Amino acid sequence: MARIRIPSTVVIIFVTVQTGFLLFMYARYSSFMPQSEEKPSQVHILILSSWRSGSSFVGQLFSQHPSVFYLMEPAWHVWVTMYQNSAKVLHMAVRDLVRSVFLCDMSVFDAYMPWKRNLSDLFQWAASRALCSAPACDSFQRTDITSELACKTLCGRYPFSKVEEACKTYSHVVIKEVRFFDLKVLYPLLTDPSLNLKIIHLVRDPRAVVKSREQSVKALARDNGIVLSTNGTKVEDSKYKVIQEVCRSHVQIYETASLKPPNFLKDRYLMVRFEDLVRDPLSEISEMYKFADLSLTPRLKSWIYNITHGQGPGKKKEAFKITSRDAVSVSQAWRNVLSFQKVKKIQEVCKGAINILGYQLVDSEKEQRDLTLDLVLPRQQNQFSWSSFNPKH
Repeated sequence: MARIRIPSTVVIIFVTVQTGFLLFMYARYSSFMPQSEEKPSQVHILILSSWRSGSSFVGQLFSQHPSVFYLMEPAWHVWVTMYQNSAKVLHMAVRDLVRSVFLCDMSVFDAYMPWKRNLSDLFQWAASRALCSAPACDSFQRTDITSELACKTLCGRYPFSKVEEACKTYSHVVIKEVRFFDLKVLYPLLTDPSLNLKIIHLVRDPRAVVKSREQSVKALARDNGIVLSTNGTKVEDSKYKVIQEVCRSHVQIYETASLKPPNFLKDRYLMVRFEDLVRDPLSEISEMYKFADLSLTPRLKSWIYNITHGQGPGKKKEAFKITSRDAVSVSQAWRNVLSFQKVKKIQEVCKGAINILGYQLVDSEKEQRDLTLDLVLPRQQNQFSWSSFNPKH
């Protein structure tokens, strides 16, 4: 049988071409393969809530931690600048700003604050302990518990560049936002390999939210207009249209995170009720810290006890401040303050949220005023897991 002789040079060329082709195909295939499971060094936490739901309090629980760089509602700058748009239209701009802040890229604020800036130009900057201590400001240590008044007095004139400089020195970046109404808007952030994002979804009894909103009617009027798409017109929510949208958004966020959630949400979503938090602060905060990969320090424990065991329910002038109050009384104040007619209307527009978040409806003024009747249902009665969804629950 005749044999075909192939010159060695042809074999070498063939092998070389074949190897090159295989390397090309491997490189091309690899570009479509999932990225490495290695996570970014920083942990990113988004406290997702709505106005007057206790989110500023929860924000402070993280802000005062020495490992946390915290900003309170940076998307305020987006809404103030583009207030004639609707919340839905502004979702993308808000998401892009939040992503940049998580990555400590503060150049994103150039679009909203084009002038030469100081720390004091950033919305609610003094609520951030990180902006009141080194390297942002030399007046406080990272382990100090800071107050907004002291911070404003001593740190406001430091340059805006200190925001980015400080952000890069922390292991955790935490943002509190009330301007997201759809969890799916955040999917690009949850799947972004440059982020290690976890979401704490804070909710509160809508009846208590309305009571708190009534202390801040004028302050919320512009935001109300954006929520209701009024093309820049301020709105007082006398017909409860805004609270209806807020309740709808909480249901949407919960259902998206718990009913057949995407795989990338596993262990990255935690539901927290404000009422549970004020009833058992250390236990709930410990759970949140564990979720966020943080540890509770003795100094923080003492501070948390003091701010949740003050005297009285809090004054109207303190509506946007974190002061020492009787937190349990604050959470139940609506039952004595609101008329039953108002409560019935709120229950009508928020019935779905009240049920799904684990609160009890009241059928009479007698039930509303009877403080021995607990309207916050125990967790085991709810039909969902309070962290990542567990179909066994």
